[in-house]
Amino acid sequence: MRRPKDRDYVETVEGLLFCLIGYLHPPWGYTAYLKYVPRPGGKWSRGGVQYQRALSYYHVTQVEETFKTLREHYPQYLFHCPIRNIRISMVPRERVRRYYIPEDRLQEILRGGGDELEEEVRCLVELLSDLSGVPARSFGVTGSILLGTHNPRFSDIDLTILGTAASQRVKEALIEARREGNTPIRGLTPGRAEKWIEERMRRFPLRREEARLFLERRWNYGYFGDRYFSIHPIRLDEEIREEYGERRYTPLGIAKGSCTITSTREAIFLPSIYRVGEVETEGWKDLDIREVVSYEGLYTDVLQEGERAKFKGLIERVETEGGEPYHRVLIGSARLRGRDYIKPLVPKGGGP
Repeated sequence: MRRPKDRDYVETVEGLLFCLIGYLHPPWGYTAYLKYVPRPGGKWSRGGVQYQRALSYYHVTQVEETFKTLREHYPQYLFHCPIRNIRISMVPRERVRRYYIPEDRLQEILRGGGDELEEEVRCLVELLSDLSGVPARSFGVTGSILLGTHNPRFSDIDLTILGTAASQRVKEALIEARREGNTPIRGLTPGRAEKWIEERMRRFPLRREEARLFLERRWNYGYFGDRYFSIHPIRLDEEIREEYGERRYTPLGIAKGSCTITSTREAIFLPSIYRVGEVETEGWKDLDIREVVSYEGLYTDVLQEGERAKFKGLIERVETEGGEPYHRVLIGSARLRGRDYIKPLVPKGGGP
């Protein structure tokens, strides 16, 4: 049986559509956030049913807004997670009407037929496969196209790619394709790039030069012709190394500090895991901080090994059965509401 993965979707018995987050799912259900709600007049539709987004974009403050909807109308999907010591949305298996797998949906599209957006998906995947040498079966499609609620007039293409090795090959191919400029794949125009920078400066604690650096390092977003697309690396089953309940996470408080990035091997996924060393924190002593973990996609795969970085996040004590406790910094917690970060030490007004 294929294991639950980040960006899979489930549909509940009420017709709610939830997107799975990460890989830490209890045996009885799925950690997921509410993405689409059936509602007359919604922009997305399928089989005569119209849907409205429960959040306009993925951000901790937006996810918290979905909790209000769940508290008022569907409290059966809100739980206290004793492993992570947080209140979170989860979907019990017994309330799942249908489970959506990105790879299966893409194979259906590759077999032919469908609308013009599905044809664009097929062309993009075939191009990426040719450029990278990664077989098409390693890709998937998520978001509204996975669900069949997409609209060719405005929907984006959101792809997944299975495994570290395949993801690295696709990353290298995309960077090279943009550099050469001889394919329909391209980055943001100067105008769109400036708009992106301004939006990120409003939503996140970033200076202009920091936002610009992040934009330069984001390899998995762009345009295929005139269609915006994204690519999201997903762990293979054998790359999921933590079972629900193996570790327990206890929040201790907020900390700021700096560190050296020692490994980015798992930063390509969500949550992004940066292994760190030479950690310095303000106002804290005797912390064995080994990693910075981000559930905020902005910080995915944008730092480099050997780079000095600064962070602000929630300190958690991590306890494993039979092992020595250690600490980690969590980015994307509800307590900081988007005011947390990890970013390279960029001189003010200068480059990295």
